[in-house]
Amino acid sequence: MIVFENFSLQRGGKPLFDAARATIQPGERVGLIGANGAGKSSLFALMQGLLHTDAGEVRVPAAWRVAHVAQETPALARSALDYVLDGDGPLRAAEARIAAAQARGDGAAEAEAHAALADAEGYTAAARAEALLLGLGFTLDQTRAEVASFSGGWRMRLNLAQALMAPSDLLLLDEPTNHLDLDAIVWLEDWLTHYPGTLIAISHDREFLDAVCTAIVHLEQCKLVRYSGNYSAFEVLRAERMSLQQAAFDKQQQHIAHLQGFITRFKAKASKAKQAQSRIKALEKLEKLSAVQAAREFTFAFRPADAVANPLLALEAADCGYAADAATRTVLRAVTLSIQSGQRIGLLGANGQGKSTFIKTLAGALAPLAGRLQTAKGLQIGYFAQHQLETLRPTDSALEHLMRRASTAREQELRNFLGSFNFRGDMATTPIAPFSGGEKARLALALVVWDKPNLLLLDEPTNHLDLETREALVLALAQFEGTLIVVSHDRHLLRATTDQFLLVTGGAVRPYDGDLDDYRVWLLKEAAQRRTAPAKAEPAKTVPAPLRPKPRLGPLTKELVRIETQLDRLATDIDGIETALADPALYTDADRDQLADLLRRQAQARAEQERLEARWLDLQAEIETASS
Repeated sequence: MIVFENFSLQRGGKPLFDAARATIQPGERVGLIGANGAGKSSLFALMQGLLHTDAGEVRVPAAWRVAHVAQETPALARSALDYVLDGDGPLRAAEARIAAAQARGDGAAEAEAHAALADAEGYTAAARAEALLLGLGFTLDQTRAEVASFSGGWRMRLNLAQALMAPSDLLLLDEPTNHLDLDAIVWLEDWLTHYPGTLIAISHDREFLDAVCTAIVHLEQCKLVRYSGNYSAFEVLRAERMSLQQAAFDKQQQHIAHLQGFITRFKAKASKAKQAQSRIKALEKLEKLSAVQAAREFTFAFRPADAVANPLLALEAADCGYAADAATRTVLRAVTLSIQSGQRIGLLGANGQGKSTFIKTLAGALAPLAGRLQTAKGLQIGYFAQHQLETLRPTDSALEHLMRRASTAREQELRNFLGSFNFRGDMATTPIAPFSGGEKARLALALVVWDKPNLLLLDEPTNHLDLETREALVLALAQFEGTLIVVSHDRHLLRATTDQFLLVTGGAVRPYDGDLDDYRVWLLKEAAQRRTAPAKAEPAKTVPAPLRPKPRLGPLTKELVRIETQLDRLATDIDGIETALADPALYTDADRDQLADLLRRQAQARAEQERLEARWLDLQAEIETASS
């Protein structure tokens, strides 16, 4: 097991951990959460031996093989498939031994090397690597393409596939969903739930944490606090712990006041001196409890926008794509649709299908290659995309960025506005170069909010945002009175802020009638088909699983009935929550706490519903097997 034993660590003079303790058991899948800068990446470095504690120790079993995702990918000429296979050290070592033995004509050594290759499951390695790449969204042709031909985001997927390919006892994943679309995230969740080793994942994706994790370790006030269960369970347990902690603190404060009062009254009286001294000693020995130090919750709201006539936007037989001097690349063809005031649309579809191209066309960043785009008079578009972070000027401050958009506004008004996005004091006036990715994303979001948009076009707005800022964004979008179109792999955000979906695939944009749960089931079926395709050529398994005896029908049927009952109850609860969320009176400043609570309960209920539905599907398959 992994033991964090009373350890302390400082980085750049800042204390990250102080006498922190925790234990992680073999085979657990742990979510590591905490505010940006709390020390999550430093904790990974400690487990890998790249950092050393200032006091105490961090113990990882010496025999454990540790796999992690590389942060850099050289522009290699080798194929994506070969690059992923490089992650399997024993495989590559056995292959090198075979080549060396063949070169010197040593038949005995070659036979031994082939035995080592068999032990490393080398004869199925290519099929397993291919299945990983297909699951993460690569096409069969792309698995043969050179690493150098891929963009940065796709190279990060290659690094993830390489880490999954590595034989390991401990798998460390730092924000594994950041460069993935929803299709790949669903596949990765399924893969990780079957991973036989110990998993520790840093993530700000609450639904990913719900689907994968069996425990949560929270970095809080330089300590490690462990909770059993997934993220939804953590939220409930932490609220209970904080309530109990505050109650215990209040009770102790009353006890201290009573002791102090006795000492003050009687320490000068000879007849009571002995009792007073006894109280003084008791007070000195008392282990002082701390009051709950809840961080100030970050919230913001969109500024009221001007009304605009319908339709806000209309595409007529529009081809969307990229025009260049050498060639024109059409991504979407003959798109015809209109966007009406008040619509809240989520875009679904795999990376590379054209979601960002579609958003850019609506935003006016790309002109239609054919057909036309019409916009209503008075339309104010708020467009947020990851590439906008690159347009921020590193040498300018947050205040200077805002001043360029609001040249006539008073400086104090701009400072107050930036303060609402946690850019206070010197942070508003210093160059943004050292800002974290999350802080830059928060600034880019603030610039969008300042413009008072009546149409929001958001392309992966939660990348780089921590859980607190994501929740603030979800709450603000839920209260936003304008029109919303969003691309996101954050299912919690999509569930809470959108009510209809468009599917972007195969060069077309069309309505999707199902919800995210329907989409997830469809994606898993698609992924299963992709995984089995290469396995027909070679007897490989993408995810190793133990052989099980044929199940008995009776217990399976009972469990199925029990889950169906739970699902019925959950559906009723979700309907009640969504009815409450539909009440316009809820979306006022006075009811922000109630709205946040309803959104949180909705997310927890949806996560539990998703877990039960997955188990229901498994049971159906097991019952079919038992009946055959």
